[in-house]
Amino acid sequence: MIDNKGLIKNEVTYVEVTDSHAGQRIDNFLLRKLKGVPKSRIYRILRKGEVRVNKSRIKPEYKLRDGDIVRIPPIRTAEDKSPTGVSDRLSQILSDSILYEDDRLLVINKPSGLAVHGGSGISQGLIEALRVMRPEARFLELVHRLDRDTSGCVMVAKKRSMLRYLHEQLRNGTIDKRYLALATGRWPNRRKLVSAPLEKNTLQSGERMVRVSVDGKKSVTEFAIVTRYDLATLIEVKPITGRTHQIRVHALHVGHPLLGDDKYGDQDACRLFKARGLNRLFLHAASLTVPMPEEEDDLIVSAELSPELQSVLDALQAD
Repeated sequence: MIDNKGLIKNEVTYVEVTDSHAGQRIDNFLLRKLKGVPKSRIYRILRKGEVRVNKSRIKPEYKLRDGDIVRIPPIRTAEDKSPTGVSDRLSQILSDSILYEDDRLLVINKPSGLAVHGGSGISQGLIEALRVMRPEARFLELVHRLDRDTSGCVMVAKKRSMLRYLHEQLRNGTIDKRYLALATGRWPNRRKLVSAPLEKNTLQSGERMVRVSVDGKKSVTEFAIVTRYDLATLIEVKPITGRTHQIRVHALHVGHPLLGDDKYGDQDACRLFKARGLNRLFLHAASLTVPMPEEEDDLIVSAELSPELQSVLDALQAD
């Protein structure tokens, strides 16, 4: 029996691989298919040859091909849960926030406050919401991430081949990502590049923090001044590396933390700007330039600032 929808408990199942899973490692494929099965059990059935591809034993690193037939032995999986619904309001917001779409790629202007994926107490993020909104989609995967409080351009692959291609471009540094951020004080002219290694830390409370440390990973960010105001500086930011909280921590490192940042910001400055209408982190993924495959023209996508952020800048300009 070939089953493309799911796995039935306690009987051998055969799954035909489609383009949406082609190129994926068999171990990762099984981890997703066999929900609730311990990772050790997955690797044990692979090692014992109970999982076969086209009737042959395979190793965990085997990459699936379109048309492969995967034999999965009887194994008890977790009960599938119905996907959490998406409110009409969120569905409308996300539909109105699509910046670009073709049959391979979706680019969306993620609103601030929405996580890109669920986890750590968040039942539903952007990718889960999109999957509920598009039940007919055979493949939807995040290409990269944004912090929950950061708004702006997020890429979602609609084909695994595009996901692999874009991950390669990200590794090679050929995708140009630009952010707009509002930093406290007067950003110095000379500060155009910050190269400071970053290290993740988890506090006793469980909160994740990032700090500059000689033991951290190499992290590089380019900064350019857009507009200076009396109390702040609007800057364009180009991250060369892609570390967690990189822009926010590098801005703090040079003494000009971002406004609205309740984790790394100057709390007095944040309170001052909250009184002026800034109730969120002022960090926005403003544009993407993506080299497309097969000699296509580069894809250039931009996302306008939200009315809330724009009104803060308008007020600063009027001062």
